[in-house]
Amino acid sequence: MNNRVQQLRQEKSWSQAELAAKLNVSRQTVNAIERERYDPSLELAFRIARLFDRKIEEIFLP
Repeated sequence: MNNRVQQLRQEKSWSQAELAAKLNVSRQTVNAIERERYDPSLELAFRIARLFDRKIEEIFLP
């Protein structure tokens, strides 16, 4: 699934490890999401959206 997670993370100047800690997931999970090799669960997608104060549709693109 296409997404803007990496772009949004970089705008905040967060490392993958920092984002992972904020989401309570591993850095490898963040890396896999950013590289579009892993689609997050709906629960995780909502946590990402809340963290970046965006709608899910603004982060995860069809």
